[in-house]
Amino acid sequence: MTATPLPLTSLEPGMPIVVGGDRVVHVDDDLAAAFGPGDALLVVDDTGDLLHLPATQRSLAADAVGRARRAFAAMGEVDDAAITTFYHAFADRLADDEVFAPVAAANSADVDRARQRGRSTTRLVLDDRMRADMVAGLRSWADAPPERGRRVDHVDHPGWSADAVRDGLGVVAFVFEGRPNVFADATGVLRSGNTVVFRIGSDALGTARALVGAALDPALASSGLPPGAVTLLDSPTHAAGWAMFADPRLGLAVARGSGAAVAQLGAIARAAGNPVSLHGTGGAWMVATGRAEPERLAAAVAASLDRKVCNTLNTVVVTADAVATALPAVLAGVDAAATARAVAPRLHVRVGDLEHLATVDPDRLETRVAVSRADGIHDEPAVTELAEEELGTEWEWEDNPEVTVAVVDDLDAAIELHNAHAPRFVASLLSADPEEQDRFFALVDAPFVGNGFTRWVDGQYALDKPELGLSNWQFGRLFGRAGILSGDSVHTVRLRVDQSDPNVHR
Repeated sequence: MTATPLPLTSLEPGMPIVVGGDRVVHVDDDLAAAFGPGDALLVVDDTGDLLHLPATQRSLAADAVGRARRAFAAMGEVDDAAITTFYHAFADRLADDEVFAPVAAANSADVDRARQRGRSTTRLVLDDRMRADMVAGLRSWADAPPERGRRVDHVDHPGWSADAVRDGLGVVAFVFEGRPNVFADATGVLRSGNTVVFRIGSDALGTARALVGAALDPALASSGLPPGAVTLLDSPTHAAGWAMFADPRLGLAVARGSGAAVAQLGAIARAAGNPVSLHGTGGAWMVATGRAEPERLAAAVAASLDRKVCNTLNTVVVTADAVATALPAVLAGVDAAATARAVAPRLHVRVGDLEHLATVDPDRLETRVAVSRADGIHDEPAVTELAEEELGTEWEWEDNPEVTVAVVDDLDAAIELHNAHAPRFVASLLSADPEEQDRFFALVDAPFVGNGFTRWVDGQYALDKPELGLSNWQFGRLFGRAGILSGDSVHTVRLRVDQSDPNVHR
């Protein structure tokens, strides 16, 4: 006999909830008190988290996805010229100082509120450089060739033929941290015939609202794109993002932000049957061997530490034969990056490797420095030891460049250390030996591999394409696409047959 499921209208403290089929967690007092009719409970099998979705946030997310879904249904009648017009209109409005003024004011208010709350603002400030990048990115999408309808394969048969044709995938749901430039990047999915609904971090919500009112909505209206083609999920709560990712109507769920939050969102989307693209833990690794040229190594380190983003240098591994030459070059590069910001750097050295640092810079071990954190200035040691199992820690620094250093026997040991502890994201080898470079590329488990500075890993910088995000290989290699997710890589392939002989049969 099959039981009929009943609506969940309340929770009791201590109520057992089955997780993953083999574990039980219990409802706590706060969750039970907050839960009411119309609410939903999400159970994250990976962690056992019980997530409360209030009815109001469920409704907001469902409405936003619904608008995007209806817009996608209408995109088949929208020609590529209208999409091009949208990008030009959006870019023009962002470039207009008068139009941009309320956006700048909203961003300034967001930054002030974040600072008052002790929040990091390094990625929140919408400065002239970020604004110019947003405009350039939109113009590049305007100039990009249309992807919908492009034939990617053709097979002839007697009396008939088959074409494989690119087409839009559907609704792309996008959750990202408070970087306003990603707001414009997300619209890249329109070029492939998709629609997008997104939630931005609460720190940048005021900026997002201003962007929608001043530039996005007018550009959509003037280009004739369907309402809902680009939709802001206007909510400061994480629950709205959870509800959106749990909606099975999505074509793709994209998440950017901190590692834990991104992993949680990915688990929610997968449980709903939605494909995911996760862009979470960052932090680049660099390896220097005895064949590294000291001046080039120092320059690569300095250029990789100009600011803190996902592709910033995080961990440097030096082989034992290079301690005398490479380690001083690494320190010189770190110091140069810090000097450029008028601050002092912070080093973390793997347990057991302080003796190597002592041989080249003993005074650093006794130094204390002023370090800017989101909650203020702290007096900290210039160097601290770090356990090997913590080598994958990504340093989220504000002003003071922060780097981990380790010393290993040889290149193979460096590769093994990376593959065991790195987020498997960006890896760079400083060595003038072509054979070492080839071995490094063959064995290191990372989608982005280079021989110099790490900050080249960026869709717009490297490929002239605005990116939705950069994926690491924490959860395995990516199926059928590169680590850079861009608007033109969000598509499906349809088959279209042309039968010329009416008598064809099997």
